[in-house]
Amino acid sequence: MSAVSRKVSNPQWKNFQPPAVQDPAIVSYGRTPSSPTVLNGVPLSPGIMNSNQSLRETGLIEKLLHSYGFVQCCDREARLFFHYSEFQGDAESLKIGDAVEFQMSYDRRNGRPVACNMVMTDPNLVSCEIYSEERFIGSVVQEAKPAKPKNGTTMGSCDGQGRVTYEHNGEWFFLPYGLDDIVDNTGNTQIKPGDQVTFFIATDKRNGNLHARKLEQVEPKLTKYQGVVCSMKDSFGFIERADVVKEIFFHYSEYMGNINELLLGDDIEFEIQTRNGKEVAVNITPLPSGTVIFEDFSIERLKGKVLRTLKSNKRASDPLGGKIQFESPKGSQDIVFGDKDQDGEYTLLPGDIVEFSIATDRRDKLQRATKIVLLAETFEKTTERRETGTVVSLKEGYGFIQCAERDARMFYHFSEVLDAKSETKVQDEVEFTVTQDPTQPSRQVACRIRSIPKGSIGSVIVKPEKYIGTIEKEPANQKSPSKSSSKEDTGTIIFDMDGAIHKIVYYIKDINDLRNIPRFGDKVDFNIGEQRRPGVAVRMAVNVRLVLRNLSGRCQGYIATLKDNYGFIENIDHDKEVFFHFSSYEGTATELELGDEVEYMLTRKSSKLSAENIKKLPSGTIPANEDVVEELGIQQGKVIRPMRVVNPDQDDYPGLIQVGSTEDGDVQTYPYSITSLADKRDFMQKGDVVKFRVAVNSLSNELRAVNVTAVRQFIRAKVESVKDKFGFLTYEAEPGRKLFFHQSEVGGGLEVAPGDEVEFVVVHNQRNNKYSACSLRKITEKRRPERLLSRLKSMNDEMVGPRVVVTRPPKGPDGTKGFTQPRTPWNPQA
Repeated sequence: MSAVSRKVSNPQWKNFQPPAVQDPAIVSYGRTPSSPTVLNGVPLSPGIMNSNQSLRETGLIEKLLHSYGFVQCCDREARLFFHYSEFQGDAESLKIGDAVEFQMSYDRRNGRPVACNMVMTDPNLVSCEIYSEERFIGSVVQEAKPAKPKNGTTMGSCDGQGRVTYEHNGEWFFLPYGLDDIVDNTGNTQIKPGDQVTFFIATDKRNGNLHARKLEQVEPKLTKYQGVVCSMKDSFGFIERADVVKEIFFHYSEYMGNINELLLGDDIEFEIQTRNGKEVAVNITPLPSGTVIFEDFSIERLKGKVLRTLKSNKRASDPLGGKIQFESPKGSQDIVFGDKDQDGEYTLLPGDIVEFSIATDRRDKLQRATKIVLLAETFEKTTERRETGTVVSLKEGYGFIQCAERDARMFYHFSEVLDAKSETKVQDEVEFTVTQDPTQPSRQVACRIRSIPKGSIGSVIVKPEKYIGTIEKEPANQKSPSKSSSKEDTGTIIFDMDGAIHKIVYYIKDINDLRNIPRFGDKVDFNIGEQRRPGVAVRMAVNVRLVLRNLSGRCQGYIATLKDNYGFIENIDHDKEVFFHFSSYEGTATELELGDEVEYMLTRKSSKLSAENIKKLPSGTIPANEDVVEELGIQQGKVIRPMRVVNPDQDDYPGLIQVGSTEDGDVQTYPYSITSLADKRDFMQKGDVVKFRVAVNSLSNELRAVNVTAVRQFIRAKVESVKDKFGFLTYEAEPGRKLFFHQSEVGGGLEVAPGDEVEFVVVHNQRNNKYSACSLRKITEKRRPERLLSRLKSMNDEMVGPRVVVTRPPKGPDGTKGFTQPRTPWNPQA
């Protein structure tokens, strides 16, 4: 509905004059015989018909009590008492707010005005207000709140009223309105502050007060905006607007397509609404890629000098912290740049000569430098010291350069290559700058790397003599990279030359056949290559070729320790262990268990040996070569030294069990290892009492302990809580601390839940001085609910039923042959 826009008289100047009412003093209680016999179709009583007719009024029922009520006059400010006997109809059908017509009279006892001859009338004809002829346009300044009608109020007059303002003849006016005054045409009865509405102005005939009635919201014309998705969370995100330098919130439910297809950087179109005082994006639709353009780029490429880099800027929060100085027709100018304006991620330094374009933001006309490229003339005009070298190793995202001017290898990241489109390869010759590693100040790294023509660095001179040697250490390859030092990319060969033992390094690239890479202990032949550098000559093995495999290097052993991604293998002699990484196992490492028999090869890629090419063997493949000494029987002793798995600080791998005491002088010790334990997960510590058998090795005649079992006291408790792979018991080994346990300590592969009863052994870890539970055994499979347990505790014997009471207890034999009294036959009475 459109409001009338022509100028009208201000409705507030109209002071309503109620119709003239006869003086109550002259109103007669009686009625003349000429009074009508029918009123509004309702026959009047004989008493009414015989009374004098006075002026009739309209009103609204305001209050109803047991036998009387009150009516509010519509044409004047008055509230009249009436008795149900004066209502011409069924008084039980009256409701508060009903429209009635009545006649005013006076009570003969106290002289107060009362309503009489009351009849129902058409509610459309009864109103306390006069509506304006046309609608007005205004805006809501205060939202109406729901409120309960107070006792003695009529419909529409309640608390929590809102306010609407409108302009008339250059003046602004405020009118109240309630929730009942809102016309629900769109299914949305909520009108918020700032909404445009149309309404009628109602003038109260009783007191001349003004009120806004029949409010209808004017639907605003939503403007379409464009932007780019710049952030996405779990159920909401943010859009970078194309019209202003600002981000706007949006909820996933406002996207008109499949939200799973919306990605960061997508161009979209949206509308804006105000919710809870904040602007949000609604009715979001996708746009073709490239539709939204924030900036215009200059075609001309400019040259300038870096004054300040992002790293040298002290204000880390400044998104455009870099600065470049360049010459323009207006003279020397400065322009800023950000972290995304550089072509590449290599290091920029103050004083660098660069080439760039100018980007102008369409929204605020801000200019910045972009597409910044470092020029080669930088190294000619600056005093930057450049070095040369050869790429000798490439990993995933980084590599190493062998310096030509010094005996050192420099780490570098691929992002430091100036030409991002080119790919560096092994043996490529490069030029670079050496700088301190920001993460490790004690280490130097290469940066600002640029390729140079091949042959710029002195070539390697290969001597014709062939030498035979043995692989002492393998170089780390990409399959199993070393993490300790870059020098481990080199391997070592031991060989005999001129009657003396020498060592020489080699690289993966120097192996002739990469399909047959030599392993630790293999025999190889090679040539010696010599590369002359300023002040030093470096020798290395080249043309390395496998001659003979070290078949004796295939070893067997037992899984002794399993960690997150590595473990240790106990050798076949039970006296040493060797490290292995899960990547060296030919299979799924999760299938390995303590005590499994495996086959492996020893390699030396650093100062320590490690196991490679690990294969699991069927149980019983490795011969035991041990016989239990039955004569000694079951021994009982005490652990005086645990295995190195328990105490990594000790030098010896096997543990040691002592039998006897030093006081008696009869002391015997027996070593034990992971294969000696009856339960491979048992955590033996120093001082634990154990039982075991003694076995002798048939080859070396050495004695050692087998079938070792800890003699411990089992304790019962209940599981209090479980979190993922660990939990806590209702037992306190330390005051105020529940006992910790790991799910792997539960026997039988079972899982425990809160409330389960278990028995366990308390273990004190001497390294960290903490207590934990091990060797858990589940006692109860199912547990009664707490409500039943508490009920059983509260019940006594008298409450349990039904009960059986023995009235004549049986007697034992009395030495006779049967009954002592003769039987009397039963004769039933007729």
